[in-house]
Amino acid sequence: MTSESFEPNTPELLSHNTVFSSRFDQIHREVTPSRRLAIVTCMDSRMDIFQILGLKNGEAHIIRNAGGVITDDVIRSLCLSQRQMGTSEIILMHHSDCGLQLIDEDEFRADIEAEIGIRPWWALESFADPYDDVRQSIQRLYMTPFLIHKEYLRGFVYDVDTGLLHEVELSHR
Repeated sequence: MTSESFEPNTPELLSHNTVFSSRFDQIHREVTPSRRLAIVTCMDSRMDIFQILGLKNGEAHIIRNAGGVITDDVIRSLCLSQRQMGTSEIILMHHSDCGLQLIDEDEFRADIEAEIGIRPWWALESFADPYDDVRQSIQRLYMTPFLIHKEYLRGFVYDVDTGLLHEVELSHR
């Protein structure tokens, strides 16, 4: 898609917001998630986390990034979620057909460096198998000293073709 043919979405989205706000129920919701749940998942637009899990606004913190990987920023968000907002359960949710499975991290970083002259200082965290990466992510959470609740930590892979969640079995803890 060229920039000449692109039409920004923001004007239409702001119009939708005007309609939304006119019907807004104005019920104050607490900042603390009512289910005491935090979910770490991918930013993939095919995943509507509220629909997949049958959640409503105010019930869980949803933390999203490319791949749903456990980065320092995700640990920062989970730490705040637990220590200041009372969450005690964590669900990790990767998915099938993830874009990070298709990217060679070294090539990606080299291409950016060739284009702009600076190699990214952050890890892309690409992976081949979402099940293995969920296991890796769970291990990262078990190892961090910043989280106070790790007893209710589970990982899943969402199948984008069937809508089903498949629990990831851990080899050890």
